[in-house]
Amino acid sequence: MTSFIDLEVFVRTVDGGSFSEAARALDITPAAASIAVKRLEQRLGVRLLVRSTRSLRLTEEGRRYLDSARLALGALAEGEQAIREKHQGLSGVLQISAPSDFGRNLLLGWLDEFKLQHPHIQLQLLINDRQADLFREPVDIALRFGQLADSSLVALPILPQHRRLICASPAYLQRYGVPQTPAELAQHGILIYQPSGRRQAEWRLWRGDECIEVPLNGHYFTDDGEVARRWALAGHGIVRKSAIDVVADIHAGRLVQLLPEWQSDAVPISLVCPHRSQVSERVRLLQRFLQQRCQGWMEHHLA
Repeated sequence: MTSFIDLEVFVRTVDGGSFSEAARALDITPAAASIAVKRLEQRLGVRLLVRSTRSLRLTEEGRRYLDSARLALGALAEGEQAIREKHQGLSGVLQISAPSDFGRNLLLGWLDEFKLQHPHIQLQLLINDRQADLFREPVDIALRFGQLADSSLVALPILPQHRRLICASPAYLQRYGVPQTPAELAQHGILIYQPSGRRQAEWRLWRGDECIEVPLNGHYFTDDGEVARRWALAGHGIVRKSAIDVVADIHAGRLVQLLPEWQSDAVPISLVCPHRSQVSERVRLLQRFLQQRCQGWMEHHLA
């Protein structure tokens, strides 16, 4: 029978990129990590990793087997976690990464409420629009907006159909006019949000099957989502922001939604984990809690 220890060494080696990283994570020697993977390969009768003096890479068989290994380890971890939490009560640490605007203005207050409901859970919150590296940084779960670039991550849905909205302050629109078509956006000052320093060159908008790319012209650039929203509130230009971040401002009249018949690409909100083994009961509780709060927030301000 395949050893779960060998499975974990294999997965850790892939995630860390070397036997040394797997050994460090599991408190064994690199030689022991290498032997564990060889033992797994011998049992399966296939090569899982191609080794060189400088690097490791998965074979085709290794890529196929990796998903099964993650599922097996995840099922074992979920079972162990359920037993511990049943006998010990819900406790432990939740290390969460969240984007700036949502994190400061919504999540922070909601986590206070979550902590009152589960007083033995310890919360650690990292707020930053730079996406945390879940394999290398001290973060268990991240709240992410948009489609996942890394298909190996586990995504737990919060708001699957969420989108961004284009909006500006009444003062800005009174001064510069209201754009009636996407093409007219080129005549306006755009507040350009560029997380992780990635320059945003255009907005892609949809109306049914019709798609148009709008080039951006702006004098305000930021890598912080909250700053972009504050600039919009101050009347510095037009912004495209996640609906959950601006729906209260629109509801209160502080911002006005523009071109409502045109939609941006979907940016689903999810809780993301590096491994299914980290989807503990604590994480499931937080997922359900945030689903309720996010849906309630949107429904209240769209009513």
